[in-house]
Amino acid sequence: MGSYVFEKLIHSRGVPARNILIFRSAECDLTKEENCRKVVQKIDIVIHLAAKVGGIGFNQKFPADLFEDNLLMGVQLMRAARKAGVEKFVAIGTVCAYPKFTPVPFPESYLYCGYPEETNAPYGLAKLMLHEQAKANRKQHGFNAIYLLPVNLYGPRDNFSPKSSHVIPGLIKKVADAQEEGRNWIDPWGTGEASREFLHVEDCAEAIVLATEKYNKPEPVNIGVGKDIKIKNLVEIICRLMNFNGEIRWNKTKPDGQPERRLDTTRAEREFGFKATTDFETGLKKTIDWYLNQRAQDIKT
Repeated sequence: MGSYVFEKLIHSRGVPARNILIFRSAECDLTKEENCRKVVQKIDIVIHLAAKVGGIGFNQKFPADLFEDNLLMGVQLMRAARKAGVEKFVAIGTVCAYPKFTPVPFPESYLYCGYPEETNAPYGLAKLMLHEQAKANRKQHGFNAIYLLPVNLYGPRDNFSPKSSHVIPGLIKKVADAQEEGRNWIDPWGTGEASREFLHVEDCAEAIVLATEKYNKPEPVNIGVGKDIKIKNLVEIICRLMNFNGEIRWNKTKPDGQPERRLDTTRAEREFGFKATTDFETGLKKTIDWYLNQRAQDIKT
């Protein structure tokens, strides 16, 4: 996500690259307080995109890491930013913060009306604390911190590792693996009955930049498309786009996760004019093409 926000700022907004600092986890561990203090010096705006994330399996295997690392990064970075005199802090939350059973489409007003879906609750709650911290700092210190809630993202440059990927890259890799191995079946997790809303990463980057430019209120804001799709239908589309005609063997021993996710996106459009524009199948095709190209390059090297 960071690279897309960087490109939006440069190409769409004309911000000089020298005025943008990017810190990646490999070079700057934000779970360490001293690093958080260093990166916010002489900075006007912080867009906090750092996160430890993964799919359902990753969430089930590493709940403590996901809770602690995300909580530490958020708390320490926002506090350091406020103390350093940063003008604005843009906190990026997650749809996983919503209660398991939320009226669809999810309105921001229901964010605190229940416990998140169990498989991703530690991650979701850690990210939700960013909103609490933002509100508290605004009230006590007058600190301009805003909180955005993106829905499930997808697109080129995603994480395709089977150990930690989300659903779309995970499914694309399953199909590519089956084709490479000459196998006529794939085994997606769950029943296929759960539904998800997916936002292309370039649309999300535009929403983040728009909010950074125009939004300065304490209320959380959903970032999404406002449309969802059943996982079984998603699998069918990916198989069609990848010319895979094999059998779909649903692994029903694995969880579906939250039954349904779809956001009410009216606040984002009203407050800072954001509306997603990427056609879903077009975005999927770009994602598939990028992954297959990377896969081919990896084979050559």
